Amino acid sequence: MLRQRILTALILAPLALAGLFGLDGGAFALFTALVLLLGAWEWARLAGFAATAPRLAYTAALGVALLVAWFAGWASAHWPLWLGVLGWLANARWVIRYPDATHEWQRPGVRLAMGVWVLFPCWVGFYQLRQEGSEWLLFVLLLVWLADIGAYFSGRRFGRRKLARHVSPGKSWEGVYGGWVAVALLALAYSLWLPLDAGQALGLLLLALLVALVSVVGDLFESMLKRFCGLKDSSRLLPGHGGILDRIDSLTAAVPLFALISPWLG
Repeated sequence: MLRQRILTALILAPLALAGLFGLDGGAFALFTALVLLLGAWEWARLAGFAATAPRLAYTAALGVALLVAWFAGWASAHWPLWLGVLGWLANARWVIRYPDATHEWQRPGVRLAMGVWVLFPCWVGFYQLRQEGSEWLLFVLLLVWLADIGAYFSGRRFGRRKLARHVSPGKSWEGVYGGWVAVALLALAYSLWLPLDAGQALGLLLLALLVALVSVVGDLFESMLKRFCGLKDSSRLLPGHGGILDRIDSLTAAVPLFALISPWLG
């Protein structure tokens, strides 16, 4: 398994970096759309569809929706980001109330709709951040990764209080705090690098802490769906790493929120 993970990472990491930072405009939109459509293929499985035909149909439908959104100019609009924020408020509620509120979302149609308000705003957020410049896209990627790394080590060392016992028993509030420390250091480093004035630096710090918390909800939400379906991974598309959604679950929550609020920092 370790050998598979290393080999997959060595192949995919350069491709991902080239796509995220080497492409722009329509080419970047197409690259991120293809990644998220692979996520849609996996999402249909989380919605309860194991057969190939319905999963292809859902993936194709979302692909058509992204194409329409591109030609309609919605990739530069704010309303898809607001859709993502409202959707993640509902997702957070279901994570907090799991398993008591399962009856509200367990129908396959509802779970398919979840995928729309998770994946579509994420695509729009990625595009808008890239158009603003690579430094903010890099920031949100580093934010999510460092929050995850900080949470892992802090949780292993200090973890006592369970964050979401019924969804992901291994996660703790102490892990969240450790992730916040890592994210705060990132925000400080960025504030010095850009540079930002005191007000902008404080705004970036508060936004980074909020987005880091939301990224945890993204992780927990996918874990909730997998637990409900009895799945360990969203798929086996990435040998040793599970599926696409297993790698971007936190980003699907973090990217739309950061893309919506970051322009207010000036």
